[in-house]
Parts: sequence; structure tokens; C-alpha cells
Amino acid sequence: MSMKATFIQPKDREALADHLACLYGADRVAEINPKLESIIEAHLSASPVTLPHTARLNEHDAILITYPDQVRQTNEKPLKTLAGFLDRHLRGLIRGVHLLPFFPYSSDDGFSVTDYRKVEDSLGTWREINYIAQNFRLMVDAVINHISSQSAWFQGFLQGISPYSDYFITVDPETDLAAVVRPRDLPLLTPVQTTQGTHHVWTTFSADQIDLNFANPEVMLEILDLLLFYIRQGAQFIRLDAIAFLWKTIGTSCIHLPQAHRVVRLFRTVLDAVAPWVYLITETNVPHEENLSYLGNGNDEAHLIYQFALPPLVLHTLHTGDASRLTAWAADLRLPSDRVTFFNFLASHDGIGLRPVHDILAEQEIEALVARTKARDGGVSHRRVGKSKRLPYELNITYFDALSEPGEEETDIERWINRFLASQSIMLTLAGVPGIYFHSLFGSRNDIAAVQRTGKLRSINREKLKLKSLENELSQPNSVRARVFTGYTHLLKTRRSQPAFSPAGSQQVLDLGPSVFALLRSAPYSGQRILCLHEVAGRSVRLTISLDEAPQVEPRDLLSDNPITLDACPLSPYQVRWIQLD
Repeated sequence: MSMKATFIQPKDREALADHLACLYGADRVAEINPKLESIIEAHLSASPVTLPHTARLNEHDAILITYPDQVRQTNEKPLKTLAGFLDRHLRGLIRGVHLLPFFPYSSDDGFSVTDYRKVEDSLGTWREINYIAQNFRLMVDAVINHISSQSAWFQGFLQGISPYSDYFITVDPETDLAAVVRPRDLPLLTPVQTTQGTHHVWTTFSADQIDLNFANPEVMLEILDLLLFYIRQGAQFIRLDAIAFLWKTIGTSCIHLPQAHRVVRLFRTVLDAVAPWVYLITETNVPHEENLSYLGNGNDEAHLIYQFALPPLVLHTLHTGDASRLTAWAADLRLPSDRVTFFNFLASHDGIGLRPVHDILAEQEIEALVARTKARDGGVSHRRVGKSKRLPYELNITYFDALSEPGEEETDIERWINRFLASQSIMLTLAGVPGIYFHSLFGSRNDIAAVQRTGKLRSINREKLKLKSLENELSQPNSVRARVFTGYTHLLKTRRSQPAFSPAGSQQVLDLGPSVFALLRSAPYSGQRILCLHEVAGRSVRLTISLDEAPQVEPRDLLSDNPITLDACPLSPYQVRWIQLD
């Protein structure tokens, strides 16, 4: 029996044809589909299905977000150094690793890729990537909205060389593009000199990041082949960077277009057919309802979406000492099926996005976040709306510093650490898969020197650490890094042992007053329940808690291992309790 008959099932073939017809027209399916099937067959020939069908995401799944050169050691490639650090300090705490772009690049700290299939030589080789993938669930960035101006693809375009002459989008600079949604305050079109004269190419993010033309099916086929290549290298999560901007149609906003969603559905169909253990995660830093749309019907688009509203909402909660906004928002969270979930995070390599909460927080509340960030030596990036209006786009600051209070470093560092760990507990207890930025694990501070050196606000939370210095600080129990990591370790170890924290578990948000954020989590396949309490106002409280269903055992705080009385439950400032009820 041929591989086509064996591996590409009739329902998959039909779905692929439907996606291609919607994107490129029914009359082109007969031309494109054989090429796509050939790519799939070549992938399966090169990499027969040997991985088991991985169990669904569960309470063990927490994902570290890290640069490939996050820790450095003299005379050793950074990927090898990182792999060793992960083995020594994070094995058994986190299950997955999101390696930020490790490809050759020309700018944007890796997100302007020059060659999608190579590992940057100064970082290491695919051997180190494969090693990490053998020990952790690996997330790889598919930076496919754009590619570097220094790439062979774009250089081929400049020279008019086939097939690259139609890999990019050229637009008459007189075209009215006012409707296009802009993520950054930079020109949308960039003039370049080609063998055919001056052309203006579409550059959503910067002049060095040239948008790819997905209206050309050859580009789509190239990218699908690339995703399958990443899977052969061990990727179990594919992060679709900036996917909302992927498709451009003049006269529209060029964000969230139906074709962009159809591209995600095409990717999902291919992966479901040949690599069902791989998860798609979409990166769309947009208002909450728009973000939710990338889950589709719960079975046909992304498996996970970033919870972009969470970082600014938690920051607002702990700045104001009032959980009301967070409680109301979390109580309304819904998923279209139990096959999808949220990727909950508070910090990442980027800043704290504000656009996702423009319809949740009032304008003055957003202005307060901006003011507090500036007061803590952070920065604020803006985006352009229309031709001249500029709005705050993201806060550039480490999450640890964002939660500081004046003078606390000298007077009450424990209060500061407790406040920070309370923020992380909120993220860890919400239904979904937690994503933990490397610097959050260790309480990193603002890298002001890097901002001054690079002139880029985002450098403030991208510091690369010397391995020896980091491990030396971790060996000193009273250092800030050690205290944060010890507290975080306790949360992670406890979380991964409790089925109630499975992403498939249910979640009930309780309103216990503005000074407490409270969740009731329930395990998906057993009766276990855990009540999660977070004091957010920085003062001692005593709660009287009444539940619809009485506890089946004596309530016990899993974090302190002490019994708890629900009708007189004490919380000290910024204390977190995970109370086992069953």
C-alpha cells in the first residue's frame, strides 16, 4: 500500500483541500494539493511516527520561557550551558521549555531570522536542541509572519531570483493604509532597491523584518515543510509568532482576517494527521475576545492561546490592593471545548501588553499602571493608531521590579518577595498551562544598563546571566534570588502533585471581597478540590468561607501543611493558601 493511502486519511485529504480552496481558490487545489501531500509524505518517510501519543496536558505541565543564551559560561556554547543548568536546577519542577529563537538573526534579539533551519553557530547546534527536547517538552518559535532583510529569501527577492520574487508584499506608497492596525510606532512600508527599481515592501514590525506573502501558495508550502522539520527536531509545541498579522488585504485592518484563521486551521489539520502529540500555540497580543477567536470551535485552530490580559490585570490587582477587576474577568473565562486551554503567563521576553485590557480596565487605571512603571525605572512603548495618534502599548520592566514599593528593598524585602510570589501563585492556580519567564524564577531586576547600551526599552528584562554568578547567588540562602527561587520551587513542587491543577480541571472563581483573589479548582477525573486564596492588599484578614459542598476531609493548607478552619481562615499580608478540601 502506498504511503499516501496509509498516512493521509480521506477525511484529512478532504479538509486540506477545503483549506486550500478557501485560501487560494478551488481552481488551484489540484495544483497545490499534490505538493502539500508530497511534503507530508517526505516528512513521514524521514521521521516515522516513533513518539507515543503523549498524554493530554496535565498538572505536571509548566513551561519555562528562556533565551538560548540565558546563562553563559566561558569557553562553552550557551545551549550546552543552558542544558546543564536545566538538568541541575529545573528537572522535576518544570516539564517544558520554550526556547526563544535560536536561529541566525540580524535584529530584534532573534525575531528577525536569517535562516529558519539553522542554529546560530555562536549558540550551539541541533545536538543541544535535541538533548533539551529529550528531557523537556520543547516549544519552538515559528517566526513566520516575517523574515530578516539579510535572509537569502529576501536577497533573492532583491535580485529578482525565482521563487523569491513573489515571496514578499509590495505596495504603492500612495495606497491608503490608514485602516491597518499597527503594533509598533514605525513605518508600515519600507523602500528597498531591487534589480527592477525601488519597491516598497510591507514591514509590520521593523524595516529589518520583511513580511512574507502568504497569498503565494509556495510560501505556505515552504512554511508547512518548515513546521514539520521542527517536529523532527523534537518540538512538541509550535508557537505561531505574530500570527494575527499573517494575511494582508488592502482596505482592511490586516489583523485577524479570515484567511489568517484559515492558515491556523490548515496547520492544525496537518499536525493532527501526522503529529497528534504536537500542540499549536498562537501569540496574539490583542484584546481578550479577539485572542479567544484563535481557539476556533475548540477542535480546529490553536490548542493554546496566550492569556495576554493576565499580566496587566494581576499588576493592577497588587498595585491597588483590589482584586475586583481580576475576579470579575476570571469569573467570565470560558473555553470552547476541553481540548484547548490557556497559556497563563505574567512575564516574557517582551513587555507587559496593555492593549488586551483596554476593554477591561478604565483609562485612568491604565494611566496608573504607566505612571507606576515609570516611577520604578521602567519604560513605556507606544503604538500608532491612524496617522498620528499614539497609545501606550506595553510596559517595559521586570515583573519583580514592577511589584516593588519605594524603600522596600532596604526596609522589608520579605514583603516584596511575598507580594511577587502571590502574583505567581495566581498565575499557577488559574486553569491552563503556566508559562514562567526565566527571570521571574530568580527575581531579576531591571537591566537599566542594557537599555542605555542598546537604546531599546525591551532590553530591560532580557539580561543574560553569568552562570557562575547566578549559581553563587542561589547557593546563598538569604540572597534575593535564592529566596525567590526557593519560594517558587515550593509552589511548583506542590502544584505538580495535585490533579486539581490539571488544565482539564474545572475552575470556580469566588468573590470573598476585594482584598482576596480566590479560586476553587477541581480535578477532572476525581473528586479532589483545592481552594486557592491570595491576599492582595498587604494586610491581615480573617475570612469566613462558605462552600456549596462541604469538605470531605479536614481542610489543610498544602503549602504550610497546617489544618485550616474555613469559618475563621486567617491570611497574613500577601499570604497564599492552597487548601485541600477532598
